[in-house]
Amino acid sequence: MTDFWEKAFKINRNMWGFEPAKSTVLIKDFFIEQNVKDILIPGIGYGRNAQIFRDNGMSVTGIEISKTAIDLAHKHFGNDLHIHHGSVTEMPFDSKQYGGIYCYALIHLLDKNDRKKLITNCYKQLSENGFMVFTTVTKEAQIYGQGTCIDKDRFEIFGGVRMFFYDRKSIQEEFGQAGLFEITEVMDIYPFYLIKCKKENRKVS
Repeated sequence: MTDFWEKAFKINRNMWGFEPAKSTVLIKDFFIEQNVKDILIPGIGYGRNAQIFRDNGMSVTGIEISKTAIDLAHKHFGNDLHIHHGSVTEMPFDSKQYGGIYCYALIHLLDKNDRKKLITNCYKQLSENGFMVFTTVTKEAQIYGQGTCIDKDRFEIFGGVRMFFYDRKSIQEEFGQAGLFEITEVMDIYPFYLIKCKKENRKVS
């Protein structure tokens, strides 16, 4: 996937504009309500979903597979936006624990093993009573079922992107042991789920 995203950012650069996604605005409000001060964003891209947190007094650390995207983020949002260069499948990149983790439209691009790894590693990097929020595409998206089926509810679609489509059952199966406490729906790029988890005194199996 490194080559895919490197090429995508080189060709399309600021492909989603600079306004934060609708989901991000909602999660910004949630993090403010929960008094979250430091955030990790796996798959930060060129930073469009990071600045709104920084504008509201939160510190942000990112992880990004594309060096081009990191350069764009620093160009537009400053070199003080700290971003680890690498794949989220290689987490952790630091030993810090964060009050909030926000993962936007990323987990559905991974296969089952890597999705489990990402959930587990994010949970481990949460501080006590910290929150992690994932946004992911649902089966209500019009692209569900298009392209080539490569696994249950997972399809290879435009440009070779492989995408897994969640429903509430699969969310419960994958996030149920990671402090899952709320699933809501929002219309973003596609119909999305907002999956909220809280770190409590339990272990992720």
